[in-house]
Amino acid sequence: MAEPRPPRSPSTPREPTEPQTPAAAARPLLRRPVLAAPRPAARTSPVARPPAAVRPPPAQRSARAPAKPAAVAASALSPGDSTRLNKRLAELGVCSRREADDWIAHGWVYVNGAVAEMGMRVTAQDKITVERAAQRQQDKQVTILLHKPMGYVSGQAEDGHEPAAALINPRSQWREDHSGLRFSPPQLRGLAPAGRLDIDSVGLLVLTQDGRVARQLIGEDSSVDKEYLVRVVYEGADARRSGERAEPLQEIDERDPVRTNVQAVFPQALLERLRHGLSLDGQPLKPAKVDWQNPEQLRFVLTEGKKRQIRRMCEQVGLKVVGLKRIRIGRITLGALPVGQWRFLSANEHF
Repeated sequence: MAEPRPPRSPSTPREPTEPQTPAAAARPLLRRPVLAAPRPAARTSPVARPPAAVRPPPAQRSARAPAKPAAVAASALSPGDSTRLNKRLAELGVCSRREADDWIAHGWVYVNGAVAEMGMRVTAQDKITVERAAQRQQDKQVTILLHKPMGYVSGQAEDGHEPAAALINPRSQWREDHSGLRFSPPQLRGLAPAGRLDIDSVGLLVLTQDGRVARQLIGEDSSVDKEYLVRVVYEGADARRSGERAEPLQEIDERDPVRTNVQAVFPQALLERLRHGLSLDGQPLKPAKVDWQNPEQLRFVLTEGKKRQIRRMCEQVGLKVVGLKRIRIGRITLGALPVGQWRFLSANEHF
């Protein structure tokens, strides 16, 4: 016969149990649609709590994305207004519209506790939640900084010219890349330029898989400035060109020797017009910073990026652009990155 177990001593500590917080008790049960390969329901994290000011949770924000509160977005919804769900997620800075569509298709987005449907509209009163699987997907996305040489187009191949993305391979990764990341073929999927450089323009080109980075750099509400070195010749205040280049641009570098003194013959009044007072396509341009880098090179800082903007601006004041190089985008500079090589944007770098 087994001995009876001794009674528990009052001093014996019991195993602690985690108390359920009121917030956890109120959390809705989120059901996922049945998929081909069932898996456990993932935890969700809040994206919006209307009608108060909204900020994406820290877990939703990547070091490569702008850490700007969604409450300051210019397109914030007013009570009663509605917008498409993918646009709303993009406005909140959580992802791009394309990413939002992908998340919705995967069943990772919920509106008021129900699985969201493609194309649905939401209001400021709707509560949007996103599964952590979406964050894990974003964490794998990369942003690449390339020193684009002449002869490559920024986007898709055209007229027999290769796209700049063709330069992204393990051999051309800069040996002084301190990001800690190594190249792998999946990083090429969905890699797209965030902005463009003409085929004979050189300098800093950003390619990214992250829609938030693309929106920060080229979105309608982008305020990131871009800096260029521009070599010019003065053809006279009355010169007017058709916009077509008769010859390719030249390579350009900050240390190039000065051959002609354009600054000496270019009127100061026309320099002021470059800074503010020009229009393109019937629309006035935003103020620009334009100064002489040396007697034949101008330094442009722009906050907008119309097609061939710098060349067309120069044409209006009698200047012909013979070389153009982008050296900075926001807080990211081209630095010593060699021509034709690339590096990753580090986790501690921000545009």
